[in-house]
Amino acid sequence: MALLVIASGVGAYGWVNYEKQIRSVLGWELPNDYTGTGNGTEVTVVIRAGDIGSDVAKTLASADVTMTYDAVYDYLVGHPNISFEPGNFRLQKHMSAKSAVAALADPKNRIISEVTIPEGMAARDALPILAAALELPVADLESAAADYTSLGIPANPANSIEGYLFPARYDFEPGTSAHDALQRMVNETFARLDKAGVAPADRYRVLTLASVVQRESGPSVADMHKIARVFQNRIDRGMRLQSDATVAYGTGNTHTVWTTKAERADASNLYNTYANDGLPVGPIGLPGDDAIDSALHPTPGAWLYFVPINLKTGETVFSETAAQHEAAAQQLRDWCAASAENKTYCT
Repeated sequence: MALLVIASGVGAYGWVNYEKQIRSVLGWELPNDYTGTGNGTEVTVVIRAGDIGSDVAKTLASADVTMTYDAVYDYLVGHPNISFEPGNFRLQKHMSAKSAVAALADPKNRIISEVTIPEGMAARDALPILAAALELPVADLESAAADYTSLGIPANPANSIEGYLFPARYDFEPGTSAHDALQRMVNETFARLDKAGVAPADRYRVLTLASVVQRESGPSVADMHKIARVFQNRIDRGMRLQSDATVAYGTGNTHTVWTTKAERADASNLYNTYANDGLPVGPIGLPGDDAIDSALHPTPGAWLYFVPINLKTGETVFSETAAQHEAAAQQLRDWCAASAENKTYCT
């Protein structure tokens, strides 16, 4: 009886942790791709400037356009000449990898005069998406953004529009200028801050903290408020924030929060919260309502550390001691090493 219990336990452990490999050996593989061109449920997909095949595969799978990451990635490996344009695209759920990739290449599926800017996206990445929706040169948006004080934004230490373009869905009239489009988004940010009770003099600080929380958090709103508490606790204790997201932003890398030891040691990067005290020099992305609320109302707690242990789901562990944090960090390293798909989230 004892041997049977042990054997069943080992079998269950193996199935839970190595199901994919066991199925492959036994020839029991589950399908990883839908068939056909969709189930009729429309979904908007955002492709960013610079997105490569692995980025698109993650985007499509997370939106349930395709069944899995692997289906899209394997298809793209077999068709290496495919490239992607930034913008918003109207697709359907439950499309085959082939039909989803083809839909992204079809101009009829590009959404014009309507745009969705995701929360946490950096302003520099939002501008090409806006340009595609407005059918304007990206240079027009970049020029208007550089003249940010003309939009009512006070001059700031970062000399940037970052943080002030509210992430949301917008409909623009045909012929809308770059300046007018940005003004509408800036006005929306001011309106959201006013509604949250943020005084004009405190807008920059709140947007800066909220943007860091937004970039560091997963989909859980509760986690946002706990992350804000971690940062506030560190500020209160005179500890540096040590946010990889801020360091990455300062290096110009807005698609990841992974950094190198050398980057974390570079104090000349004014966004580097490993080498510099307090908040970074300015916002590192576009925070939404929940992130703003988290900066204003962090959850009570004594946490000083946090780390996501599953970058696909956003599951995060909060710790009060360095030892607890290191154990959680090892869980993340193990997750990153568990599969080729996981590894794409960890680079």
